[in-house]
Amino acid sequence: MAAIADAGLEKLTMAGLGREVGMSSGHLLYYFRSKDELLLRTLEWSEERLGVERRAALARQVPVRERLDAYVRLYLPRAAGDPHWTLWLELWNRVRALDDEARGRLLDIELSWHRDLVALLVEGASRGELRAVDADRCATRIRALLDGFSTHVAIGLPGSEPADVLAHVGDFFDETLAPGDGARGGA
Repeated sequence: MAAIADAGLEKLTMAGLGREVGMSSGHLLYYFRSKDELLLRTLEWSEERLGVERRAALARQVPVRERLDAYVRLYLPRAAGDPHWTLWLELWNRVRALDDEARGRLLDIELSWHRDLVALLVEGASRGELRAVDADRCATRIRALLDGFSTHVAIGLPGSEPADVLAHVGDFFDETLAPGDGARGGA
């Protein structure tokens, strides 16, 4: 992860990474089989750490909307070039070349975020804190929105600072999830 943050994926080679960690590229390939496997395992490691933070944030005893906002903050890149999101973008780009097992592992990561969001939407509706929606369908739309904004932040698109994105997403939540008759739009 440090090598990705320092040099980016375009400059990451197995030989260069091997030198950085004191191994030969052959030794790395023995453990990881390919650069794709190394990238996927690095993403899984990063996601496990982020998953711990997400579970803690979602378990807090605060209103659902606060937890929803925390979910979004954890989902979004912290800044342009965020190494976690650099990995995601690279693996999404390589997904067609990955084998079924590797694609399944990526899907498992995606589904963990999806399940947590669905549960949050269901809880919010059951408590009257959020408008009742088809939680699975709404979660799919929210994640697509977050993926689009996250890509903009990760690549450094002008006008896509994390604070701006948080405001846009907050507006979307206000328009689609606010309880009562004031909610506009469909989710």
